[in-house]
Amino acid sequence: MKTDPVKQNAHRFIERQLGYTFRDTALLHQALTHRSHSAQNNERFEFVGDAILNYSVARMLFDAFPKLSEGELSRLRANLVNEGVLAEIALTMNMGDGLYLGQGELKSGGFRRPSILADAVEALFAAVNFDSGFAEAEQVVRRLFAERIRNVDFKNQGKDNKTVLQETLQAHRFALPKYRIENQSGEGSNSHFTVSCDLGELGFVSTAEGSSRKTAEQLAAKTALEWLETKFPQKKPQKTK
Repeated sequence: MKTDPVKQNAHRFIERQLGYTFRDTALLHQALTHRSHSAQNNERFEFVGDAILNYSVARMLFDAFPKLSEGELSRLRANLVNEGVLAEIALTMNMGDGLYLGQGELKSGGFRRPSILADAVEALFAAVNFDSGFAEAEQVVRRLFAERIRNVDFKNQGKDNKTVLQETLQAHRFALPKYRIENQSGEGSNSHFTVSCDLGELGFVSTAEGSSRKTAEQLAAKTALEWLETKFPQKKPQKTK
């Protein structure tokens, strides 16, 4: 696949963020290719990458928290490998600049759509595996998730962002947030929502995008929660040893 200079720079930046340089750059290109662009896309890579991600994060949690039960570990993993977290990781890599998308997806903002970004991250794990083997792919996952696992929030374990935001606002006696659909396009698997989360009297509004209203609301709530916690910091609970 021929690459223009803008894409080349984006791919080099992605490799630096991964801490890995591809020997076969065709694998990197395919991992970043959406089905709207080409029949040779990242969907099958995503299937393998999902398995690599789940195992690697599970092993990291298993080693880091030897006293947690299977159920507790499962909940922690679910909170770490969801679409929102993967999309955040993709944004830190400026992955949208390196994606190959069809014209329709480009026009509708697919380069910043959480579902597309998350899928591409999983596909990258598979591409590293195909290029150098599972051990190297696992190391990439470990580099990307190490800080998140060090900062696991046990207090809010198993709770979604909307629930935590609501509880935090109530604890400070603030009004509950209001969610609004700012934009909606597409249908079914091609649906795209832009949602805002308004904290009212606090004067803060966050917006987020997702492949469903629920996903967009959760991402908007996460941003609002992060802002709220900077204004009203709480002492973090002790981690299990």
